[in-house]
Amino acid sequence: MLGAIGLDEKQESAYRALVALGAAEIADLAHRLALPEPDMERALRRLEQQGLAARSSARTGRWVAAPPGVALGALLTQQRHQLEQAELAAARLADEYRTDSEEPAVHDLVEVVTGASAVVHRFVQLQLGATEEVCALVTGRPVAVMDDNGEGDVATRGVAYRVVVEREVLTTPDGIGELAAALGRDERVRVVDRVPTKLVVADRTLAMVPLSGRGAEPAALVVHASGLLESLMGLFEAVWRDALPLRLGAGGQGVEEDAHGPDATDLAVLSLLLAGMTDASVAKQLDLGLRTVQRRVKGLMDLAGVTTRLQLGWHAYEKGWVARDLHEHL
Repeated sequence: MLGAIGLDEKQESAYRALVALGAAEIADLAHRLALPEPDMERALRRLEQQGLAARSSARTGRWVAAPPGVALGALLTQQRHQLEQAELAAARLADEYRTDSEEPAVHDLVEVVTGASAVVHRFVQLQLGATEEVCALVTGRPVAVMDDNGEGDVATRGVAYRVVVEREVLTTPDGIGELAAALGRDERVRVVDRVPTKLVVADRTLAMVPLSGRGAEPAALVVHASGLLESLMGLFEAVWRDALPLRLGAGGQGVEEDAHGPDATDLAVLSLLLAGMTDASVAKQLDLGLRTVQRRVKGLMDLAGVTTRLQLGWHAYEKGWVARDLHEHL
């Protein structure tokens, strides 16, 4: 919790223990936290530098905690000031970058990022830098694009997500849960048999695509605003347009609840079936019995007044049970 003001885990634990005790000696704190005394002494010296602890003037070797309200308040104020200065510097650098890159050289339009850690770092940067929309074509685990990556939920900042996943994602152990969580954050998710390539585009100004094949060192291309980026965005839009919207719960976009219509589980079953999954796969993913799934499908067919599943699919679109949002940019 206190890492934001520069404390590591040992230092934070030492401060918390010192606050709880009011004052203590190094040996007592080391025993309480199961740490070597040299480590505890280093932690206390760091706290002293931060103004969070001080040596007792009444008793040699004893340390006392600074009042959290005063000491932490001062550090937080300093941190806010530093962040404000950093934001101003970032804004100035962004202005300079835009001015200098009005006509960028061809070799500046594409970056090659190599190494697993470098690729992951650049990928997180791309998402966190988005202010309007992140578009992605996804294979494998969707959480790589759709969670907060440990850096703060992008969706909570008002950034929209449009994600197309391969049908195989629906059969992974955590796939349905992760997609349901994404839909719960009002992210829009669609499904296709296969995506042509992994792709992430932020604000239509920056894209990232994998470069290396299996077995090779991880590498990726970062593409800046250019004709190539427009082509990649066009590829995403084409896949998005032909993909099937995914519905996994009540309150999904483009569907109104009807007391006499299908419930949330019915709609989840229907959405997964239309995405190409078998009854058995749907039952497994939604933790339902196979007969329960089949009974719900039969109930939907009766409700729609149809006799085949193909007819049920057409009826579902016509009635808006799984309809695309007419306000989307298709």
